[in-house]
Parts: sequence; structure tokens; C-alpha cells
Amino acid sequence: MLDQTAKPFTPTQEKIVDAVMKPMSRINTWIYRLSGGTVWGRWLRGAPILLLTTIGRKSAEPRVAPLLYLRDGEKVVIVASKGGMSKHPHWYWNLEANPDVEIEIGRERTKMLARRASDPEKAALWPRLIEMYRDYDDYQARTERNIPVIILSPR
Repeated sequence: MLDQTAKPFTPTQEKIVDAVMKPMSRINTWIYRLSGGTVWGRWLRGAPILLLTTIGRKSAEPRVAPLLYLRDGEKVVIVASKGGMSKHPHWYWNLEANPDVEIEIGRERTKMLARRASDPEKAALWPRLIEMYRDYDDYQARTERNIPVIILSPR
């Protein structure tokens, strides 16, 4: 159910944000790699950032997305929030088509296997994700889609 205080994005707002996200993600990726994650390796309130490489489901080319992450033992948890927009991010569809992914945390690269968390797993992880980055609650409230939580396990 949509929280009345968090208004959904209009189609125009989504187009504008999409147009800004792509170049900002490229710049973030470039700076992150150049600095080994010491610059732009953290987001608001200190939430850590990793680089996720998926294989494009249509292009078969590598695609990189900077994302917030939460460590859960040897696993890593990411959220396909896209700021609470009405559609899942492209990287999510890529990993659904091919769950073999690679992450970069600092200068360390790790091959991982991605899967969507079940509803009970999401419910268990959500409080920790909100503790790390409280805006996720606003994002979920702004959209009617069930924002996917993704669990990455080492291959």
C-alpha cells in the first residue's frame, strides 16, 4: 500500500531522473575505480558503495552500476530501489537473466551469484538495510512495486 506522505514520481520526473542517473553512475564508477573506492565509496550518512557488474540481457556487454550494499557474513545484500521509481533498474533485469555477477569493493573484485531474497528474507534484512540507509523506507512507500532485495553469494 502506498504511503500518502511519499508521493510517487510522475512519468516526467522519472524520465528526468533516468536521464541524470546514467551519466552520474558513469562518473561515480570512473572516480570510484580511479581512487580504489576512497572517493565516492560512501553515500549519505556513510552507506558503503560497491560496483556491480552484470552482463546486459540484450547487449551481452558488461554493465556497471554503483550501489549501496550491506554485508551479511560472506554474502552481500543490495537493493533494487531505483529511488522508489515505478520500474526496476536495468541492472536488476540483467542479473535476473544472468545471475553470475562481479562486485568491486575498493580494489577487490569478487565473482558472485545473485538471487532475489524471498519475502521472509527481505523482512529479516529490511531493518538492517534501513539502519544503514533510512531512505529505503521512503522509496518503498513511494512505489507500489515490491522493491527487490538481492542476495549475492560468492561463487
